[in-house]
Amino acid sequence: MMSKTLRMPLLVKKIAYTRCCAISSLAGMVFYLAAASASAQWTQGRPMLSARTEVAVAAVGERVYVAGGFGGAQNLEIFDPRTDRWSLGAPVPARLHHAAAVALNGKLYLIGGYGGGWDPVNSVFEYDPAADRWRTLAPMPTPRGALAAAVLNGRIHAVGGTGPGRRNTNAHEVYDLSTNSWTEAAPLPTPRDHLAAAAVGGKLYVIGGRIDGSYARNLNVNEAYDPTTDSWTGRAAIPTARSGIAAAVLYNQILVFGGESNQGTFNQVEAYEPRSDRWSTRPPMPTARHGLGAATLGGRVYVISGGPTPGGSYSAANEIYLPEH
Repeated sequence: MMSKTLRMPLLVKKIAYTRCCAISSLAGMVFYLAAASASAQWTQGRPMLSARTEVAVAAVGERVYVAGGFGGAQNLEIFDPRTDRWSLGAPVPARLHHAAAVALNGKLYLIGGYGGGWDPVNSVFEYDPAADRWRTLAPMPTPRGALAAAVLNGRIHAVGGTGPGRRNTNAHEVYDLSTNSWTEAAPLPTPRDHLAAAAVGGKLYVIGGRIDGSYARNLNVNEAYDPTTDSWTGRAAIPTARSGIAAAVLYNQILVFGGESNQGTFNQVEAYEPRSDRWSTRPPMPTARHGLGAATLGGRVYVISGGPTPGGSYSAANEIYLPEH
């Protein structure tokens, strides 16, 4: 059962979307919603073609790409915000879930994850939107699923996750596209899975997650990697300990969306400002969920897919965060 703390913002949002005539009974909630939306708001995009969870999401060019996950088979779904339409690209070369995705030099990179079952893989696939074609690249040194990845200084950093034996790994491996090779970097201080990563201001930030796949053991850890010193430092903890989250960078802030715990799913949105090392709260997502993906495009964040209840649940959600105005 979801706790009152987790449910209330979602309840408020759902009520605000209904067209109910009982204005007097909803007055307090409508006032809350209006106040929350004064600085930012949410809108709905066209739902995905399939309901999924544990997806990999990234924006390349003017489109958002969703690969892998439960419920999607090997379909690559592509969203065009200009037309509010979804289409299919060339199928992903393998069935994957809990993989990571990033965009680099106009292409999509799909990294790691679990195969058809729960065996971690080290595969790396590159998708070229112009040619609608996949190719296989050099594998990661460490097979792992439920990892996080981000692009820092033109290289792909893959951090954490769950490796062989269903145990967390502190692996931090860096892919160089120019040489199609991986190198090791300073290991992640707190090994964990179902975490999020984002790069801002020349540093990599790795946030949240959980221990050995248990959402009863969520973490609020926030650790920053400096490539100039090849070292990590602890930063301000995320206010809400959670895992199964998604993160996106918008105007040099890191926004963290959703997640799950043993009490339910989260609709919380919390923003981290690296320069001040402070967190703040943003209006909650309309739909609480975990195993979702987030991508920034055109000054908006597209928060896509994910399960509305802990564990194996699915959605075709496409909710769009509009920043302060």
